[in-house]
Parts: sequence; structure tokens; C-alpha cells
Amino acid sequence: MKEEASMSHVLRCSGYDLIGIEIARAKGCKLICSDGRELVDFEAGVWCAALGHNHPRLQQIICANLERISHIGYRVTNAHQEQAAAEVLRAVEFDDGQCVFLSSGSEAVELGVQIALRVSKKSLLLTLAESYLSAYGSAGRRPPSEWILFDRAVCEDCPPEQECSRQCPHLASIPFDRIGAMVLEPGSSSGLVRFPQKKLIEALCEGVQGHGGLLVANEITTGIGRTGMWFGYQHYQVQPDIIAIGKGLGNGYPVSAVAVRRATLGALERTNFHYAQSHQNDPLGCAVATEVIRIIREEGLVERSAEVGRFFRQALEELSARHEVIREIRGRGLLLAAEFRQDAETFALRDVFNRLLSKDFLVGYKPAGNLFRFLPPLTIQETDIARMIEAIGDALAVNDSS
Repeated sequence: MKEEASMSHVLRCSGYDLIGIEIARAKGCKLICSDGRELVDFEAGVWCAALGHNHPRLQQIICANLERISHIGYRVTNAHQEQAAAEVLRAVEFDDGQCVFLSSGSEAVELGVQIALRVSKKSLLLTLAESYLSAYGSAGRRPPSEWILFDRAVCEDCPPEQECSRQCPHLASIPFDRIGAMVLEPGSSSGLVRFPQKKLIEALCEGVQGHGGLLVANEITTGIGRTGMWFGYQHYQVQPDIIAIGKGLGNGYPVSAVAVRRATLGALERTNFHYAQSHQNDPLGCAVATEVIRIIREEGLVERSAEVGRFFRQALEELSARHEVIREIRGRGLLLAAEFRQDAETFALRDVFNRLLSKDFLVGYKPAGNLFRFLPPLTIQETDIARMIEAIGDALAVNDSS
């Protein structure tokens, strides 16, 4: 009986190990444990809390709207829906477009994919092999009968000065005339924080859109200022037709959005496409999304992400110069990673992770990539970054001397 009482009633199926720390509350960039200990959160709650945890303006919006209405269904309207749509469309520069609000990033990407297939009337989809798009649906399963997965590793030996051409055998093998959409993930690469080559992405997008296909930008991780621009696709000379937004849009509240360009909307309307779910365009989620975008704009957090990101990356580069065990530093804005060399006999990254925890720093740890990733709130202070970098250096020094 005692054993049963101690068992958790929560199904843990994320695939990530629990670290045995119970969080009681959070504020700004800090996670506050049940024993009062404070951790600096360099993951922003799985990259969602772009404004920091429990932002006071968002808390006011949530509390005020809970007293009014949070959910209405899809046969009636609410003023928050139009306000949120206007803010999102302004951010993505789809001024004459439209958007729909949903509950999760996976749902947003999958809906964007289905819209693109309906409009293009083509059967195939293209994405990079390392992309993570959705937890379910076609975008989650990516069956070979529907998806072409391009392995960009074949392009790594291509000289930087050489243009991507259709004459390249890797590009020539892609049936662009049959592809309904390319789904671009501009930087997460399934949490490995890799950024696809500019010339490759532009060539793939040109090939798809030049044959009547659409470009769907998956901005769940890279959007809302994370990469030092409003959206990750803006680091490339491409123009999406559909944009899926999540994570930072709700700052931890479950809301996502799909924004659609006007030209695509016209074609979609002629297909009699329908999509409905219980939490579509919920007033509370829309109110949160509106306030998040306004705060980011008013506080200059996109620009701050770029500036602080440069400081962060330089500090990581300097750390890498002192420790050979660091293989590579990658980053744009406040989406960064430090990849370590694989040497299980003399080095265990998990030990460094645990040492950081003991110093009150929670960082992203990806065992499959042997890397740390850093996606803190866009409000992270440079002093916290410097202290965390110092803690990594101290932990690596212990390894160097062993």
C-alpha cells in the first residue's frame, strides 16, 4: 500500500527525464522551487515564456478576462478575436490576410499544411529531413507517400561561393512540379539548433513556389523575436504564404495562430475548406496573444534579442576557445547551442548539466545531440548570462583537470 501511495498518477511520456525538482511558482527569468530555491531558467519553459514567467501585464489581462469570458465556441464572435488577428497580421506583414487562433503549435503547423495542400491541389510536401513539425497528423508522421525529406547534409561540402542550381543532382531529383508546399523550419532542427544554408533554402522555396506550390513557415520555435528578428524566415530572402506561430505567442498560455496571405485565402475560399475545433479563436487566448505582441513591440524585445544574443554568443565563443571539448557554437538572437565532442570515456555532459543545476542554472540538455541549448526569456539579463557561462567554465575546468 505504501508503494502504491508513492506512485505518481501522472503519465510521464515526454521522453525527457525528470530532474527531481519541484517548481512552486515562477517570476521573470526565475523558477522558484517548493523549498524556496531559485533557478535561472535558460529554457523559458520549453521556449514559451518569451516575456519571462508571470509577466504582470499578462497576468492582469488573464485575470480580467476570466471574470468576463474565456471561451465562446465558433458560432459567435468577440472583440478580442479581431484585435488579436490585427496584431498578428501586422507582425507578419500580411496586412490584407487573415488568421485563426488555435491551442498548440502542432495544430497550427498541421492546419497550415492542410490549407496548402487544398489550395495547391498537389499531393506532395517538402521539408528538411531534420525538421520537427508536429506531434501528430501528416506533419507529425511525414509518411513517404506524402513527404519528401531533403537531407541538407549532402550540401555541406558545397563551396560557399557556389550557387544552388537546378543542375545540382540533389535539387534535380526533386519533383517540384508535384509539390504542393514546402514547410520551412528556419532554425530549430528538432531542438538541435541548426540553421539551414541560406542559398539552399532560397533555392528550394523558389523551386516550390515557382511551380505553383506554397511556402509554409513553421515559426513555433523561431517566431516572436526569438532569433533577433520577428520571425526566423526573415533571415532568408523568402516570402511565406502561410505562417504557423506558437510558443512565445502565449508566453506559456496555450494559444497558437495560423496566418494566411490574401492571395492564398482567395484560392482557399474556392475550395469550400472547413476546419473547426472547440477552442478555436477563444477570447482569452486572443487577449493574451494581443498583449504579448504589444509588449514585445513596446519594450523593443526583438531588437533586444538580437543585441543580447550577440553578447551571449560571443561569451560562448570565448568559452569554446578555452575548452577543446566544445565542438561548435551556433546561434541567432536568443536561440543558441553549444555542441560538445563525443568522448564518453573522459567527458559526460550530464555531469556538467548537474553541476549547473547545483549552481541554480537550468539549461536545455539534448543528449541525442550532445549539446546544451539556450532559449531564455527575451528579458534575460547579461549578468545572468555571464554567471551561467562562468559556471559552465568552472564545470569544464573540473573535467579538464581530471
